[in-house]
Amino acid sequence: MLSIPTIDALVMSGLFGSFGLWQFSGVGVRQTYKAWRFPANTHLVAGVAALLVALFLSDPITRIWGVILGAFVMFVVIATLLNHGKYALSASGIAVMVALVPATLAGPLS
Repeated sequence: MLSIPTIDALVMSGLFGSFGLWQFSGVGVRQTYKAWRFPANTHLVAGVAALLVALFLSDPITRIWGVILGAFVMFVVIATLLNHGKYALSASGIAVMVALVPATLAGPLS
């Protein structure tokens, strides 16, 4: 039976995976990054980072690295949103960062 931290880690893996694929597609994000004066391929870098988080979170052995990388990615997302005055959107990023905390308890299976 899967524990709650393990289920949390797998759900977060799915969320970061879908976020990474959305970033890779560039639908709606290229215009935003351009308006915020980011380089043209920023959505690809963000997509790779999110997919790495998803990959790390899905494996029990590398899960702690996924939590660390995921926290860093979400910190950058929250800081960017706050910097551009998107205060309401940053609340969802904070919720994702808080949801990463139980995933730290889902260590490797013994």
